[in-house]
Amino acid sequence: MTHMFPLEKTELDDRLRPGKMLLVDTLNKKIEEDEDLKRRISTTRPYKKLTHNRVYLDQIRKDDVLSHGAITNEYIIKKHLQSQGVLDTRIERRAKTPINRKRDLVLHSDRRLMLFSFTPDTFSIILVPMIAEKKEALGSMGNDAALACLSEYSPLLSNYFQQLFAQVTNPPIDPFREQIVMSLRCPIGPESNLLDPDQELDSRLLLDQPVLSLVDLEILKRTTYKRWSSKTIDIVYPHRHGAKGLLPALDRICSEACAAALDGYQIIVLSDRNVDKDMIPVASILALGAVHQCLIKQRLRMQVALVVESGEVKQVHDFCVLLGYGADAVCPYMVYETCYRLRNMGLIDKDLSDDAIYEGYKAGIERGIFKVMAKMGISTLHSYKGAQIFEIVGLAQEVVDRCFTNSVSRLGGADFDILSQEAMRRHEMAFPTVNDVNDNYLYGDSRVLVSFGVYHWRAGGEKHINEPMNIAKLQAAGRLNDKKSYQEFSQASNMAQRLCTLRGQLEIKTNATLQIPLEEVESAAEIVKRFVTGAMSFGSISWETHTTLAIAMNRIGAKSNTGEGGEKPERYRKGQEKDNNIRSSIKQVASARFGVNSSYLANADELQIKMAQGAKPGEGGELPGHKVTKEIAATRKSTPGVGLISPPPHHDIYSIEDLAQLIYDLKCANPRARVSVKLVSEAGVGIVAAGVAKGNADHITISGHDGGTGASSWTGIKHAGLPWELGVAETHQILTMNNLRSRIVLQADGQIRTGRDVMIAALLGADEFGMSTAPLIVLGCTMMRKCHLNTCPVGVATQDPVLRAKFTGKPEHVINYMFMVAEEVRYFLAKLGLRKLSDAIGRVDLLYANPSPINKKATLLEFGSILANASLMFPGVNTKGGSVKQNHEISAMEKEIIDEDLKGFFDNPKKKTIGPKLIKNTDRSFGARLSYEISIRYGEDGLNEDQSLEINLQGAAGQSFCAFLAKGATVRLEGDSNDYVGKCLSGGKIIIKPWENAKYKSEDNVIIGNVALYGATSGTAFIRGIGGERFAVRNSGATAIIEGVGDHGCEYMTGGLVIILKNFGRNFAAAMSGGIAYVFDQ
Repeated sequence: MTHMFPLEKTELDDRLRPGKMLLVDTLNKKIEEDEDLKRRISTTRPYKKLTHNRVYLDQIRKDDVLSHGAITNEYIIKKHLQSQGVLDTRIERRAKTPINRKRDLVLHSDRRLMLFSFTPDTFSIILVPMIAEKKEALGSMGNDAALACLSEYSPLLSNYFQQLFAQVTNPPIDPFREQIVMSLRCPIGPESNLLDPDQELDSRLLLDQPVLSLVDLEILKRTTYKRWSSKTIDIVYPHRHGAKGLLPALDRICSEACAAALDGYQIIVLSDRNVDKDMIPVASILALGAVHQCLIKQRLRMQVALVVESGEVKQVHDFCVLLGYGADAVCPYMVYETCYRLRNMGLIDKDLSDDAIYEGYKAGIERGIFKVMAKMGISTLHSYKGAQIFEIVGLAQEVVDRCFTNSVSRLGGADFDILSQEAMRRHEMAFPTVNDVNDNYLYGDSRVLVSFGVYHWRAGGEKHINEPMNIAKLQAAGRLNDKKSYQEFSQASNMAQRLCTLRGQLEIKTNATLQIPLEEVESAAEIVKRFVTGAMSFGSISWETHTTLAIAMNRIGAKSNTGEGGEKPERYRKGQEKDNNIRSSIKQVASARFGVNSSYLANADELQIKMAQGAKPGEGGELPGHKVTKEIAATRKSTPGVGLISPPPHHDIYSIEDLAQLIYDLKCANPRARVSVKLVSEAGVGIVAAGVAKGNADHITISGHDGGTGASSWTGIKHAGLPWELGVAETHQILTMNNLRSRIVLQADGQIRTGRDVMIAALLGADEFGMSTAPLIVLGCTMMRKCHLNTCPVGVATQDPVLRAKFTGKPEHVINYMFMVAEEVRYFLAKLGLRKLSDAIGRVDLLYANPSPINKKATLLEFGSILANASLMFPGVNTKGGSVKQNHEISAMEKEIIDEDLKGFFDNPKKKTIGPKLIKNTDRSFGARLSYEISIRYGEDGLNEDQSLEINLQGAAGQSFCAFLAKGATVRLEGDSNDYVGKCLSGGKIIIKPWENAKYKSEDNVIIGNVALYGATSGTAFIRGIGGERFAVRNSGATAIIEGVGDHGCEYMTGGLVIILKNFGRNFAAAMSGGIAYVFDQ
């Protein structure tokens, strides 16, 4: 047997490292390595001289002190509050209301807070926690509030924007554990032509981050350093102009901005500081977008920096929208003034200085911006700025074309008139007329801040799907099997959907002439088999909740999902009573690979690859340490009491090809199970789904943005992802157009609660239907949104034994609910003249748009993209989901070993040695299938010493060599291997060494690829040579010895032992919370 290349001609066996370059010069027949290549390029131009004009903010600060003297944030705050106080005093005198002489100490005296949509929740949920913890507060249970385009409470314009994120086609980034690749540093101001080698680069201001303090902004406004100058443009317009004043104001703002750029100003500040009772602010993102696009069209954008000074900016999403549409820096002046008052009121630590408050807030915003950028796989603000990584939900095309050119917007919606009216409404709440000032508005006194219930339901506030009365009716229906209560719940829930969701604006066409008797419709027992409970991990919810859901779904022939936390082996032991089977049919494989081993995979009916989660797409999961009990730590192979992190990406999925490899791995690990991929709705998800189908997945789940979560930052919950109605429709259409629909079973997931929801999902193209929140409510959840705090009062989402004892849910409650939903589906099918639910799938011709007439914004929505008929896109194509089976062929080499060399071995194993045999790099996932044969028979115990199997191989192994290798199996390889060696190693032994007659030294050469031992749970690996990047990521129990590794070694490791005998790369052991790593670094 021979090596792929003659060993005597092989001088080096290496890899191209991150950030490095390699030039193969075919003309001169030489190879130029990284250091030599960069040295040659860096000496071609005098870069140091070209950048000597660069300006730093510290330089401007020093120059300002010399010119004007030192100023402080507190000085600026007091100056502006004093001027604001004069204004408010006039209003109070005219209204004959008590005058507050200490207005700078209290909040309710400042009417601008109401104008800029500050509420008590802004303080308690956003600002105070961020300043104290230097990061965003966590929330839970997802977003069930009305979309901005359906809200009656005049939401700020940034709420119409939903963040996009990476899934499958490129990986998101962990911005905190891998901060070495992240940066908010960005040059702003006039930019030269980088392609002109002789042109000296213009002076640019280098900002370390985009959040400006009041002092920083004041300095930039008045600086003359190195002839820099700024122009402030008011983004306000007179109240007397009414709703028609917005467009002329935009015209003026754009005209002034272009004039400033032509006049040579380096900085343009867009400011709404001058709002008062007579002046209405233009939404900062609207003004910025209009100016940014106007400057681009006039070819002036590269000549100036755009800085936004706005009172409406307060949370991470506000900053991200502004930066994403062209802002270079942002000063949220109302936040600083508000925090000054909060400190004086005792709501913020009184010992904190103004600078400390700014630093805490800035740190929290920076962290949030990092996370939003990282969702899309973007590592620098320079790349994110102006990239428009958003989808707009509910703005008219005229608004998009003028202010947000080329942004994704599929629904139309609010035009400039509507936006102007909403701005007027907010202004009138804050500055009522003299005649109305003492009236009792819907919103209350204009000086009293009202919570609109954006984060949590409030009586009379923003509409939510899960309102208390709906929760009570749902629980009564499920627990008492009360059909009347269910009907009341269904009616109330459907009404809430009409006020909150896109599907609420759709109606099902019924025709009395087509109606059939209910008896002719397929039974509820058949329909419920299409229902699935969503992926909720053991850890986020209690043992009692998790097992109750599994029992209920197993009884009715439906499926429950483990979530990403693994499953205790006792739950899938054989011989369980049919009516009390606690095994989850769907085993999820997420980025942390908690509990994923050969036995876990072998005992599944469906294996779900979680690419993203509806409540926090592009982010990793979090399980706080107080929820990691001994039982959960054992299941997840981690340390009790230590918080757990799921990486944002799967480190073995950086492309669509990598996903296809993992699908192949899982089909080898369990040939009986169908493989599912969970995606989240966003623009382009249909194209991604087509790639997933071509990668041989059997099933795709499309989750909506409103799905639940056990813990996530509020930015992810409120502002990322899209409604599943858009995603399911797009996916069904794209798969049909490409003749892929018949290969895929399509599932919709996210706040599905009633038979009407199921019917709309089916008519849009879904075959199956995921439900999570509603089953939890049936089991006792009261939507307290305390899941992340471990204080769930009804024992549903807590690990506290005292609180778990209060759990009263039973499988029968869930079963009752599921059957009532199915009966409602039968009712709709009968009205439509359809005998089976399968007959309704993809029948968008049975839907029509009927927007809520009480909301003018809703009437402007356009549903053409959702209601496009896929059957007309490819007439006659097979659209029955799952009717065509995917081709899942395993490696011919491994199949030959199993069928011939190991014939009869697995049923009566006796110690055996095979080989040596030749392996090629086209032989992928070797060892996964034979591990399945072991695990399905012997579980996690595998084979004992007397039954052990040893296989000797020579050659270059393909990807996922020895993935999921089970206990009792030993594989020796003489040669080398590609990426993912020992993925989720499950007790087996791997030995890899170079060819005996290789002339190079093993300790200086690469022998295995990247991401080896990813998610390994047990077993041993002995590697004589160097490994690639991300060695032993999320290792939780394996022992490994290797002669060197690349970057990010032992990242997220929670257990096991790793010995590295030579060098290691950057970011070693980041987020490692358990296990031991020994490094002999020479």
